[in-house]
Amino acid sequence: MKHFLSLLIPATVSGFSFTYTQAQDKQSPNVVFILADDMGIGDLGCYGQQKIKTPHIDEMAANGLLFRNHYSGSTVSAPSRCCLMTGKHTGHAYVRGNKGVRNEEGFFDLHLPESEVTVAQLFKQKGYATMCVGKWGLGGPRTSGSPVRKGFDYFFGYLSQGAAHRYYPDYLYENEEKVMLDGKTYSHFLIMEKGLDFIRKNQDKPFFAYFAITPPHADLDYPDLSAYEDVFEEIPFENPNFSKGRGFKPQQKPRAAYAAMVSEVDKNVGQVLALLKEIGQLKNTIVIFASDNGVHNVGGHDPAYFNSNASLRGIKRDLYEGGIHVPFIVSWPKVIDKPRVTDHISTFWDFMPTICDMLDIPIPQGSDGISYLPVLENREWEQVKHDYLYYEFYEQGGKQSIYKNGWKLVRLNINKPAKIVEELYYLPKDKCERKNLLLQYPEKAQELKQLMSEAHTDSDQYSWNTNQ
Repeated sequence: MKHFLSLLIPATVSGFSFTYTQAQDKQSPNVVFILADDMGIGDLGCYGQQKIKTPHIDEMAANGLLFRNHYSGSTVSAPSRCCLMTGKHTGHAYVRGNKGVRNEEGFFDLHLPESEVTVAQLFKQKGYATMCVGKWGLGGPRTSGSPVRKGFDYFFGYLSQGAAHRYYPDYLYENEEKVMLDGKTYSHFLIMEKGLDFIRKNQDKPFFAYFAITPPHADLDYPDLSAYEDVFEEIPFENPNFSKGRGFKPQQKPRAAYAAMVSEVDKNVGQVLALLKEIGQLKNTIVIFASDNGVHNVGGHDPAYFNSNASLRGIKRDLYEGGIHVPFIVSWPKVIDKPRVTDHISTFWDFMPTICDMLDIPIPQGSDGISYLPVLENREWEQVKHDYLYYEFYEQGGKQSIYKNGWKLVRLNINKPAKIVEELYYLPKDKCERKNLLLQYPEKAQELKQLMSEAHTDSDQYSWNTNQ
């Protein structure tokens, strides 16, 4: 796995206008973004998985473009999705951690303010029909962060992340209203049905369909384990990896359940591609598949058994590679007509600039991303590179990382200055981050630490000493 960086600083464009235009010609490409929840990069056959079957995603990669070096927005859900939607890294993003707030509607995630522009709003500027189904996590109903107030014509699913831990809920949200369920409906099936139906209904105009689906996030809960229940030797119920104290539902066959959930996601990708082909829109649709962060280890899932992080160090909530290095596969038959693999280093906050590049509109002020449209269009020699990738995370004592020119600095225990731990790695020779080079290269560590300081802006919502 190769890593390349340059010294080019990402540009931003100010003066974004909210003037909405008429719908563009139907030749404008549709965009479908399928985001799995807590799936590791090693869970897919095209990235080396041996035990779980993922034929549709593997075929998508075999016929499209596979990114070897794509990074999520964060190491947990809400900030990662914020980076994807707003084009900012966690040093600048409004949502930088999983943070709940209570209002008159109940307990929801910290909501995006009115001032934050989402990529869905940009699509609306060009007349696209827009949809989000699955898990939102950026604001409750009747707040400025509600998806239908952030550019989405239609939403169906979980508005709050906590509710999304359960696959048999009492209700889901349709736009901003509760849809009561019987407690026996597997939510994911209904969410996929709503998303596919949106595409059918809007096939005659350009559309942006964001499938923010919940599997394979815990609970490890799936109604049919027959494909895997006799395949794996299951771990004991008392396994220390089982719950981690987060209140997840017990699963007697966690390996079969996790594998079945990954295969369900694979089936969903196949459903989307099949529908696009059926309505004659496959060639002109950009389909992206990714995961919001590294693999989890709760609810009974043992990442080591499946090599879910592809032997990289770390999992969800780590800023090591296993926590933020995620699968990223693109299908766009009209443009990507031959299978390709790229080592270009890209990240979630690049999605917005890429869409702006594609739609020929200004990038909203403050974006940290760089368009990867040249890579998609096989013009990689024109591709601008990131100067660095920066992360900050407020759980588990506070963490930071920065990656520049192959060098990566990780800082732990930020909330306790006297106990801060610093680690320096050179990824081209140590992709699994095993050899700490801090003592050998103190000047490099100091350079990266200074860059960290420049990449961080203070936040009214997050501070190192109050978010633990």
